[in-house]
Amino acid sequence: MSVLIKPEPFSSTEVNRLFNTFFGPLDSQSAPQRWMPAMDLVEGEDHFALRADLPGLSEDDVSIEVRDSTLTVSGERKAEKSQSDRGFYRVERSFGRFSRSLTLPDGVDPDGVTASFDRGVLEVRVPKPEQRKPRRIAISGNGSHAAQVEGTATERE
Repeated sequence: MSVLIKPEPFSSTEVNRLFNTFFGPLDSQSAPQRWMPAMDLVEGEDHFALRADLPGLSEDDVSIEVRDSTLTVSGERKAEKSQSDRGFYRVERSFGRFSRSLTLPDGVDPDGVTASFDRGVLEVRVPKPEQRKPRRIAISGNGSHAAQVEGTATERE
């Protein structure tokens, strides 16, 4: 003997919950998304390069600042307004403000930092600090001997 079990129909609430689980909410105002652009940090021979994907932004939408050995890239991608008289539409691109900070190595000259913007990709070049070279220091004394010392010197504030 077999038993046939008839499934209950899904309620509209359950259908909406399942749809939102896979695709997210249809209304962009019901669940605001935070936009964080992808960034790469690459070390070159004499510099570091920070590359950020910023599609849809221009140079005027981005700010780059160096303060107290911290490089900060920030900006905003504004939402586009769209109207639909009938049917449904969906907005999946994220908008809003972003800010990313990177601690720079000691000795980086902030005046040497440069930036370029090409086809939606921002590149910030940070020169590596110059390595301090050992220098020879002669020590003179009261006697007839003069000694020489080799080493490195580091400045501390």
